[in-house]
Amino acid sequence: MIRFLLRALGLFGLAAAFVLVIYDGTKSIAGNKLFLTSVGDLWTLLNPKSLAAIKPLVSPYASGMLWDPVTVTFLSWPAWAVLGVVAIIFLLLGRPRRPLIGYAR
Repeated sequence: MIRFLLRALGLFGLAAAFVLVIYDGTKSIAGNKLFLTSVGDLWTLLNPKSLAAIKPLVSPYASGMLWDPVTVTFLSWPAWAVLGVVAIIFLLLGRPRRPLIGYAR
């Protein structure tokens, strides 16, 4: 059951990453320059209150160093790449077991 859920999440994540690639591609072609939807932009589009609530939770750790270099860098990455990597990890975790060869069951 867990493997099925991991595979389903992985496939939905890959589909979302593909949609974001198509969205960025059409926007780039129409604008005649490269447009990339960042994780922060996508998060702001989906739920802006939760993004604003994360900063007070993260900033006290490591005297604020965790927010500025780490979290801000992560939020500037392309959303399709982050979704694609997470989806591939889910797919690898949910793959079926290899059959045992040479063992009687």
